[in-house]
Amino acid sequence: MGGADARLVEMFFEMMQAERGASKNTLDAYFRDLRDYTAFLRTRRRSLEDAAAADIRKYLGLIASEGLAETTAARRLSSLRQLHQFLFAEGLRADDPSAAIEGPKRPRSLPRTLSVEEVDRLLEAARMSAGKSASGAAEAELRLAYKAARTVCLLELLYATGLRVSELVSLPVRAVTGETRLILVKGKGNKERTVPLTEAARDAVYLYLPLRAKKAGEGNPWLFPSRGKEPHLTRHRFAQILKDVAREAGIDARQVSPHVLRHAFASHLLANGADLRSLQKLLGHADISTTQIYTHVLEERLRTLVETHHPLAKNF
Repeated sequence: MGGADARLVEMFFEMMQAERGASKNTLDAYFRDLRDYTAFLRTRRRSLEDAAAADIRKYLGLIASEGLAETTAARRLSSLRQLHQFLFAEGLRADDPSAAIEGPKRPRSLPRTLSVEEVDRLLEAARMSAGKSASGAAEAELRLAYKAARTVCLLELLYATGLRVSELVSLPVRAVTGETRLILVKGKGNKERTVPLTEAARDAVYLYLPLRAKKAGEGNPWLFPSRGKEPHLTRHRFAQILKDVAREAGIDARQVSPHVLRHAFASHLLANGADLRSLQKLLGHADISTTQIYTHVLEERLRTLVETHHPLAKNF
């Protein structure tokens, strides 16, 4: 894999690991698929930055001529499609050449999520850690208190808003100053949306901000600043933090990621009466078809409603 292509694929893998909690086996499968795809592009003197829809069609034609199974061909198309979608969403390409490619229709898998009880355990584990750490004024104790309060703030904000992890870690501090009942979020394509905060999320913000000011200084523009290469907390680091909290809560860390908490936010809202259009706006989906993956939650809610309240519904 060429240098520029290798770096773009590496960035894609960082997102898959941090936002979606992709396992090593999943990443290995993506790597094999994308190595094959980029090798094909090199034979046409193309790269990921300038590949066109015609190149993708030629590649799929080559796969078909090799007699690969339909499932393998579909998986390779899915791999390169997700890569190109990522490059477009991150502004690394001005277009998505895979958008025009028709692929075999496959049932869409349901997103992994957490129960309300599991989310409660996560939040409680984070709060308990904050309670133990927030004592004293020494530099070491301040650092521990700051990190613990930051963790609570991150989890409460994510579960209260369903933000994409990239949106969450890059929030400016001005987004949560003042009354903090609504925050302005800049999402994909620089589209802005307002998202309401729960009381628990507001409380977590209020407790975190004074510690943040002591640690980062008043002039730092980021809500979750960092001293690393990135000016703010990275999504990969937050994914690690979340897995640490999951272990403390007695939950399988392999099943927990920022993306899973975003799905929990969506599923729990629908289960408690929200509608798809409202959820679409909260999640920042450009198309309602993306939000419709959660219709299984609506169907279950309607079934329960009928079984509970319909006069002919009886338990035998």
